[in-house]
Amino acid sequence: MVGGAAVAGIAVVALGLVLTPGPNMAYLVSRTLTQGRRAGAVSLCGVAAGFAVYAAAAAAGLSTVFVLVPALYSAVQVAGAGYLLWLAWRQLRPGGVSLFEPAPVPRVSAGRLFAMGLLTNLLNPKIAVLYVSLLPQFVDPARGSVAAQSLVLAGVQIAVAVSVNAVIVLGAGGVARLLAGRRMWVRVQRWVMGAVLAALAVRLLGERSRAPL
Repeated sequence: MVGGAAVAGIAVVALGLVLTPGPNMAYLVSRTLTQGRRAGAVSLCGVAAGFAVYAAAAAAGLSTVFVLVPALYSAVQVAGAGYLLWLAWRQLRPGGVSLFEPAPVPRVSAGRLFAMGLLTNLLNPKIAVLYVSLLPQFVDPARGSVAAQSLVLAGVQIAVAVSVNAVIVLGAGGVARLLAGRRMWVRVQRWVMGAVLAALAVRLLGERSRAPL
């Protein structure tokens, strides 16, 4: 039903976005460094729940919205490409943001950690654009149910994002100390991610003529 190229494509997109500094990354790293790995894990569960909400919404809406309004399909392609280019610029510009420079946060309960992780993800513009604009690029109506394909692709994205974030939560303290005096590695990471995001944006713009029907 879902082609291997689509699975690989969404996996690359998910990896590029999860390794790009954003609200989820800043929140998880800050919680882990401030309150410990358990707090980071609970926060990650909340973030994962947010992904599930987006996945359900995408599966419920893609099968109707983009079929009924083809112009909207083109519009979200352009919006998604523009957002990817903006993220790429943030990585490539002088003084770009490093992954492990979290702001201090107060200690809170497990329930609030989960709720804050959920809310942080639901309000994360990167994830909103991913599900509204980028994920539809890998759905092929000729292969069957759009909703089913969306759920499968969302599952791939969630698996990649949660796995990478789990590794970051487990190693946040050590990595932060390791990178503190290694600015060259940080620059390399930023340039690689910026190049990947820019390439994905060009790909989206090159496929603007593809219709969702």
